[in-house]
Parts: sequence; structure tokens; C-alpha cells
Amino acid sequence: LHPRYVLNLLHETRKHLKQLPNISHVSTCYSEEVTICGDLHGQLDDLFFIFYKNGLPSPSKSYVFNGDFVDRGKQSLEILIILFTFLLIYPKEVHLNRGNHEDYMVNLRYGFAKEVMQKYKVHGRKILKMIQNVF
Repeated sequence: LHPRYVLNLLHETRKHLKQLPNISHVSTCYSEEVTICGDLHGQLDDLFFIFYKNGLPSPSKSYVFNGDFVDRGKQSLEILIILFTFLLIYPKEVHLNRGNHEDYMVNLRYGFAKEVMQKYKVHGRKILKMIQNVF
């Protein structure tokens, strides 16, 4: 994805998240399912498998993602792009909780910062800084 679109997505995500309270309360009626996921750690195939088994987020399909989206795997940035896009499209059905891997120092140690710099050589620092602002 072109860096301009990545930065725009990050800007819109940050703007949306700033409007939300620190603690999210998610409730549904008994007839609705909520899919709860955690620890994707950059494994894009895992996210695709979850969507394959449970369906894509939609007004009738809610998701809670319990952090640790990045680090370790090789496609953390792609996971963030997908999750942030779904968050903006379905803000009432997609909920993102921050994990300990959504931290700059952890990202330096476990590989996410390096991934961003490799994928966006020229704009990597700017994208990484904006991601840290979103986190």
C-alpha cells in the first residue's frame, strides 16, 4: 500500500481512537455472537483463517481483538492495516484492545520496527512514529 494511504489510515484511526473512552464496554444480545481473538503477532494467515471460519466483521458479526497484533511474525503491518480499516468501517462491531506488544520498546526488541523500516524504507520512520501515536 502506498505510504500516503498508510499514513492517512493511521491518521483516521488515531482520530477515531482518541474519541473513545479508555475502557470499552461491549455487549450483545443472547442471539448474537462475538468473536474474541488475541495474539496474532504478525501471523496474517491466522487472521485470514479466523475470518474464514467466523466471517468478516460486519454489522451482524462483532469482533474483539485483544492486542498483540504485531511483532514476531512477518506481516504485522498488514494485520494493522486490515484491523484499522475494519475498525473505521464498522466502529460499533470491531473493538481493538492494546496489548503489551503495542509498545515502542517491545516493537524494537521483537521486530515490528524493523519490519516497517524494511517495507517502507523512505517513509518508514514517519509511518512508525504515526503507528506509535496510534498505539
